[in-house]
Amino acid sequence: KGTMLKKLGCILLPKAAVDEDGEEVATDTADFFLAARNSANAKTIALSFFASSMGAWVVYAPTELGANPELSWIAVIGYAVASASPAVLVFFIGPPLRKITGEKAFSTTDFGLVRYGRLIQFCIAVMSVFYMFIYMVAELTAISNIFGLVCNVNTFDTTTINYTTSIAVSVAVFTWFYTSIAGLPGSLVTDKFQAWLMFILIFILLLVACTNPANQLTKEEFAVASNWTGDGAMAAVTLIIAVLCAEMFNQATWQRVWAAKDVPAMRKGFAWGSFSVFLLMMFFGIMGMIAFALDPENYLIYNKFYYLAFFDLLAPLSQFWHIVVLIVCTALAASTVDSVQTAIASCVSSDFIRYGIPDKWATFITRVLLIVINVPAVIMSSKRFDVLGLFLVADLVCATAVLPVFLGLITKDIGAIPAPTELGAFLGIWSGIVAVLVNGKVLGFNEAVNPITGEVIATGP
Repeated sequence: KGTMLKKLGCILLPKAAVDEDGEEVATDTADFFLAARNSANAKTIALSFFASSMGAWVVYAPTELGANPELSWIAVIGYAVASASPAVLVFFIGPPLRKITGEKAFSTTDFGLVRYGRLIQFCIAVMSVFYMFIYMVAELTAISNIFGLVCNVNTFDTTTINYTTSIAVSVAVFTWFYTSIAGLPGSLVTDKFQAWLMFILIFILLLVACTNPANQLTKEEFAVASNWTGDGAMAAVTLIIAVLCAEMFNQATWQRVWAAKDVPAMRKGFAWGSFSVFLLMMFFGIMGMIAFALDPENYLIYNKFYYLAFFDLLAPLSQFWHIVVLIVCTALAASTVDSVQTAIASCVSSDFIRYGIPDKWATFITRVLLIVINVPAVIMSSKRFDVLGLFLVADLVCATAVLPVFLGLITKDIGAIPAPTELGAFLGIWSGIVAVLVNGKVLGFNEAVNPITGEVIATGP
């Protein structure tokens, strides 16, 4: 089977190579560049889904829920379920969707075209690109802030913008370099390396952080952070709905449906990938609970912040372990950014292949698109915009569209209930958007406010 470097070399250099099961596949086509079609076994799909799903944001989000005693266990479990659930859903609907769309598809934009028409394809593409672009901006912003925190650089000071921008540029350029050369196949190979690196280093961090004398807890002390609350249940339900709906438009996940060698490999891969994601989310959530239990007073008076709980656990450790954390977080960010880059490009470039544009030009245009994608993402991350407001919009839009789009899996009338049509799906999307706006107006929800600082994160019409 060879080493990972050999596999990457096979993708970068020759016109043909062998896949994980020893069968020869063509690697010099634009189709393979964008889809890695039928080349990945179950292990590759599992590791790739895990690595591409778990970005640098995981050191903030689940730890924030775990460190908040009003949310605690149920919210942490809910977030873990929410993050793992897209793979579970793909496990079930991936095969029929792949069958309807055909073996030459690239993502669910092609499902929209085949099942409905150009109008729904366009709707899926717009929502997917918007969501994934915000995802990439969030990743670049997160990794820049993490470097600032670990290296004692004040990321709230405008004089440090050059520092955080340099981190974002480094990650964007590095991931662009290998994705522009090797495409999705290169992303799959590096995902495997990054996933194993994360597994090993996180296990070491678990041992080191929890065995450090400064982080020792009694059962009674941990009980302060260990709660089962109604607010936690509400947060869990909200997260499951929001994350599941939004991730259905993450084409980085759907690309792996066609990259899988066959349906059994796809299903096994997504099953194991889902389980791995669940465990990692639980790990960071519990780390947040431990951090709160060590110093509840300072968290309750906001001398310490919930979302930085993981870094509070790292404080007593030596500088070497801080470097290990930076390596883990960089791997997390890179694995997500490269997957999103190739996914956004595939939403547009697949039509070039469909219309018969030569492979050389299709690949070249894709590489240019990758640059076009990265430049505004880096600029937005350097501005340190609060991406939460944009995420709220993206999640809402995706939630309104997920049922109209994926009810398209019903291709025949069920009794008196007709199969969805393109016009019906389009009107369903807009009906959902209007319903959200009207509901918010009636209930008076016209702004999202940070409960701690009172800052208005986003406003409605």
